[in-house]
Amino acid sequence: MRHPEIRDVCDLGQMIFWNQKWAFYFTAVMFILNNTFIMGLHCLVGAKWWNTITGHELCTIGFSAITAIISFVASLPRTFSTLAKIATFSALFTFISVLLAAIFSGIGQKPAGYPSEGELEVYTVAPSGTTFVAGMNAFMNISYTFIGQITLPSFIAEMKNPKDFPKALWCVTIAEVIVFSCVGGVVYAYTGTQYMTAPAFGSIANEVHKKVAFTFMVPTIIFLGVLYASVSARFIFFRMFQGTPHMGNHTVLGWASWAGILAVLWVLAFIIAEVIPFFSDLLSLMSSLFDSFFGFIFWGVAYFRMRKETYGPRFWAVRGIRGWVGFIFNIILCGIGVLFLSAGTYATVQSIIDGYEQASFGGPFSCADNGL
Repeated sequence: MRHPEIRDVCDLGQMIFWNQKWAFYFTAVMFILNNTFIMGLHCLVGAKWWNTITGHELCTIGFSAITAIISFVASLPRTFSTLAKIATFSALFTFISVLLAAIFSGIGQKPAGYPSEGELEVYTVAPSGTTFVAGMNAFMNISYTFIGQITLPSFIAEMKNPKDFPKALWCVTIAEVIVFSCVGGVVYAYTGTQYMTAPAFGSIANEVHKKVAFTFMVPTIIFLGVLYASVSARFIFFRMFQGTPHMGNHTVLGWASWAGILAVLWVLAFIIAEVIPFFSDLLSLMSSLFDSFFGFIFWGVAYFRMRKETYGPRFWAVRGIRGWVGFIFNIILCGIGVLFLSAGTYATVQSIIDGYEQASFGGPFSCADNGL
């Protein structure tokens, strides 16, 4: 609202870091990498769904490629208005999917694989013997679910009335915290530590129930990948054709360039899905490398910059208790970001190394079945 010239998180990065151009380019690289990693994650989950439903009737690489091609086609619309309609449909099916996951976990009483690993172990706090790597990865996996979207500035920039955005943000955040916390707690209670899978649909014992719950997630598997592809393509496209007729009109060059940008992004996403074929650690890697900035550090710095601009260099002192609370809170926010970036990255890399040493992952570009 204070800086309407900001079109996306890259402009925001430049603004909060003293309007330095290096901050824009740094944020842009992290922005594109983050979005492409998420697109790759959805190629990976798409391949998991295909394998789960079909019983591995095709090489996993093929299923990942099919998901990427479908997502590429779905990414072609150039306006957010079209995506908004798909988003509503996707949100409804996600709610049904996670609700079914919780219900089916409860109905089954025992998870898939029981009793091969013994009786269920359910903890309210981490048990003794939990390693730093395991604990940190779990923390980053959970945090990834609740960290704000880096695409928010892109949405706000295209709204007819940006003042309406906080209403949507409050509604979505409250619903997200309640639904994901309740569903996660219920599924864990019936699954236990040693039988938990990622995604959690794999913990459902009944094969039909597992496939039904997982299938309701398909619109979201496609839509979220499409969303990040669209935001990334818009960032590149707008800066290539700013001030030209190709930006807002149906020209051959404009559409060819749009499709070409999307094609490159989805090819990169497919490669990421094949090179890093593990779900949980890929989530942790994205949390440590990208959410450390986009989820924590950026917003702490933005708070300091805006309050200093409004209240002066000693803004925390002149605002009384409110100023001190805000100051301390945002120092902690930045500290969490630094923790993610340093200790979180170490834990994720070590977890990946341990996984390969234990042969718990398939190799890159593998045809091996990754179904749940």
